[in-house]
Amino acid sequence: MSVDWGSLGIVTVVGAATALTVVTLVALAVVGLSDRPDGSSATGRAVAGLCLLAVGVIAGYGLYVIAA
Repeated sequence: MSVDWGSLGIVTVVGAATALTVVTLVALAVVGLSDRPDGSSATGRAVAGLCLLAVGVIAGYGLYVIAA
């Protein structure tokens, strides 16, 4: 049995980058949904929606790759 260390390294880097991206997008969505004293909640909701949509696309693609 042999391990392809190069491929394992690539999978590790891509997994870590994806996890960091998802966590960052969810954090930005939470900030976008927070109440603002100046009343600019429409823009925050739009940003939060886009961030959560991106997270859904990333998760869906991951599930697609696993199932295919």
